[in-house]
Amino acid sequence: MSALTSRPLSVVLAGGGTGGHIEPMLALADALRRSPAAGTGLRITCLGTERGMETRLVPARGYDLRLIPPVPLPRKPTPDLLRVPGRVWRAVAETRALLDELHADVVVGFGGYVALPAYLAARRAGVPVVVHEQNALPGLANRIGARLAARVAVTTPGTPLHRGEHVGMPLRTAISSLDRAAMRAEARVAFGLDADRPTLLVFGGSQGAATLNRAAVGAADALGAAGIQVLHARGPKNTDVVAPGRTAGAAPYVVVDYLERMDLAYAAADLALCRSGAVTVAELSAVGLPGAFVPLPIGNGEQRRNALPVVEAGGGLLVEDAELTPAWIAEHLVPLLTDADALAGYARHAAAAGAPDADERLAGIVLDVAGAGT
Repeated sequence: MSALTSRPLSVVLAGGGTGGHIEPMLALADALRRSPAAGTGLRITCLGTERGMETRLVPARGYDLRLIPPVPLPRKPTPDLLRVPGRVWRAVAETRALLDELHADVVVGFGGYVALPAYLAARRAGVPVVVHEQNALPGLANRIGARLAARVAVTTPGTPLHRGEHVGMPLRTAISSLDRAAMRAEARVAFGLDADRPTLLVFGGSQGAATLNRAAVGAADALGAAGIQVLHARGPKNTDVVAPGRTAGAAPYVVVDYLERMDLAYAAADLALCRSGAVTVAELSAVGLPGAFVPLPIGNGEQRRNALPVVEAGGGLLVEDAELTPAWIAEHLVPLLTDADALAGYARHAAAAGAPDADERLAGIVLDVAGAGT
């Protein structure tokens, strides 16, 4: 309960827009719901906008979603910032009214369109703020929010954010508690893979990635000749990506549109070829799955920075988008996938770089701040 009244503790989470903001927000919500504080009364409300994925994902996970106007922000300080105050004013006013209605005890922001008005409204309302930054290179909303926050949590050590504490990335328990070895047999059966072959998982996010698709299919003969099977999520719109032909008894090459069960995909795999979004890097590390990371070649370089700590710890490889070719896969991934000892070493180093308890750690910070602010 709130320290001053008998009402439930009210936690407001601001993390709409993309999955990179929404997934850690929901993982934190789940951790709060499991916490002892939930037994004495806890109200969790998520903020989002009508244009974001949160309109589908948040209600599906059983959480209350309240909508506010979005405030698009330039990724870096530019002349467009001069137009931001006008966009922010209405959003801050509506968000402030929501915080008053909800009797908010703490606001937790994850960056993006929703976070900035939430931070500014919380400051006006006298509600303490906690910031969580997913990427190694923070966005503008969290750079501002960090200056207003009681506590600042970051996913990657060394993230240049004011008073940042390394906590890690909050993840779903289906991922953070995954025992890959125990689920391997079930996972490989589920995808139609052989039980004992080295397995490469290829995925480029929910929509796929053309560079990864072309390189993996182009390397299919080299992979198959080495006895390596492939589970390849091509993306639902990439219907031109088809499984190469295989003779009876050859290593399978399985193509799917989308992976509904990432836990099964991770359990089936020995190595992943993937982008290096913050959630992807955190998930692979948490489950101890080595990755060959291919940073998205646009933006401000945060994907490369996301992957570097794991790569430098010996838990993965890094290849630039322009350098990923079938020949690169044949030269670098085929030898690794066919060397069990080397793979095991990469897996150990990947796991050592992970933070599977980040959701619990962030929940503890949030509850500490909420208690101090009531």
